[in-house]
Amino acid sequence: MISELALIPAPLSAENRGRTPGHVLDAHTTIDAAPGTESTARWLRSVLGAAIGLPFADGPGPGAIRLRTSEEVEREYGPEGYRLSTDGSVADAAVLVEGGGPAGVFWGAQTLRQLLGPDAYRKAPVQDGGWALPPLTVEDGPRFGWRGLLLDVSRHFTPKDDVLRQLDLLAAHKLNVFHFHLTDDQGWRIEIKRHPRLTEVGSWRARTKWGHRASPLWTETPYGGFYTQDDIREIVAYAAERHITVVPEIDLPGHSQAAIAAYPELGNTDVVDTAALTVWDTWGVNPNVLAPTETVLRFYEGVFEEVLELFPSTFVHVGGDECPKDQWKASPAAQARIKELGLADEDELQSWFIRHFDRWLSDRGRRLIGWDEILQGGLAEGAAVSSWRGYGGGIAAATAGHDVVMCPEQQVYLDHRQAPGEDEPVPIGFVRTLEDVYRFEPVPPGLPPEAVAHILGTQANVWTEVMENRGRVDYQVFPRLAAFAEVAWSALPAPDARDYAGFERRMSTHYRRLDALGVDYRPPAGPHPWQQRPGVLGRPIEGAPPNV
Repeated sequence: MISELALIPAPLSAENRGRTPGHVLDAHTTIDAAPGTESTARWLRSVLGAAIGLPFADGPGPGAIRLRTSEEVEREYGPEGYRLSTDGSVADAAVLVEGGGPAGVFWGAQTLRQLLGPDAYRKAPVQDGGWALPPLTVEDGPRFGWRGLLLDVSRHFTPKDDVLRQLDLLAAHKLNVFHFHLTDDQGWRIEIKRHPRLTEVGSWRARTKWGHRASPLWTETPYGGFYTQDDIREIVAYAAERHITVVPEIDLPGHSQAAIAAYPELGNTDVVDTAALTVWDTWGVNPNVLAPTETVLRFYEGVFEEVLELFPSTFVHVGGDECPKDQWKASPAAQARIKELGLADEDELQSWFIRHFDRWLSDRGRRLIGWDEILQGGLAEGAAVSSWRGYGGGIAAATAGHDVVMCPEQQVYLDHRQAPGEDEPVPIGFVRTLEDVYRFEPVPPGLPPEAVAHILGTQANVWTEVMENRGRVDYQVFPRLAAFAEVAWSALPAPDARDYAGFERRMSTHYRRLDALGVDYRPPAGPHPWQQRPGVLGRPIEGAPPNV
């Protein structure tokens, strides 16, 4: 039944209640929204109403779509769970969507949209009537509470409207966390009013590497952009309407050349001429890191004060990855700081940075999360870990009682290439096919139950060094995000036992949904000619990725 319905991600159960067509949505269909479900009602009217050309007036009635929260559904499936009934068993309603909470109602409405067919994903109707629903009951709830996608907007900037579009695509796949990578060596993308040079200087680079960092090609055009604070407020509000949490990332103490270019005093001025630094125009791990000074701490506390005003997320990501220690080793000031603080080495100095902001965020009711390098030198007491270098960091953190988001690069870095063919545009990393992503398992085997309880969920990451526009992001992300979404949401069997053939059959319908949404995904047969990048150097890695 699930295969016939082509629901993605697959629900826990979908029971057919009859052989005749279910209710037909028409001009008389209303939306009967109980308190707490108003955002889903607005979404149905604006998005689904536009696609199928119906007004969806407010109020009860025999043809209503009834939206309710339900304590019973919450007990059974959690606050994001739902029960969707279209079988006519509900008196005075065509459709009943019951959620364990407001988010569950919204995910049920997303399933309702899928049941109406691919044309329900358009912005205007292309057919007259015929919006019939199959008579069934779907009961569902997610496996993980953190189902995320990271988008790097520093290496290549994503305009605000395209960010809003990404949020819609996440919502369509029942993903609920948007990790917003806002700062890096190649650009600072968020307005900080007390430090205006972060965007005046730090958001623009003179040129951009075209392809992998070893490529001889450059795009000799100034490049950049940033989000105003009102842009951020709009993005956060748009996400909240779709029950998506936006987790901001402000990277420190590494990946900071854009900030140092704007404010040279942030760098290690006793070993490098920081005043000569510009926003970085190539890719890789940058040696220019923040100085371990009180001035730097106060500066970034000011940054985070404005960030907290804009983002209500409990978690705030501070990066903490790929921080070379060479400048600290050569810096008399940094060495004096290590001695003053009683630290053993530069790894503990990095940990000192992270611990400081862990305490600072905790004092304000927030939680720090960082990449798994924050384990080096000792993990801050309240910190959570994004395990990216493999499973190992996540296993160590979860075993020690820290919360973890599993996002190993070998499995779910969507900038990695999708096939071994020479037509793949700017091929980076390991081959990670649609099937490979579908067989990804976020929870490592053999992890004890008390450690498994600390795995918050999973996340796919999109680093945009070689993704210069929306079409390139679409190509790398889709269709693999559909497979990832099912891994994150659905109660799947062990990787080798998963029904990939059935998933492929459901994808034949899902591709039509993506077509209606205008997603420039990678076709199953390989890239279209306009998706290729002949002659632009990548960095493919041969063989199967290691399980580390």
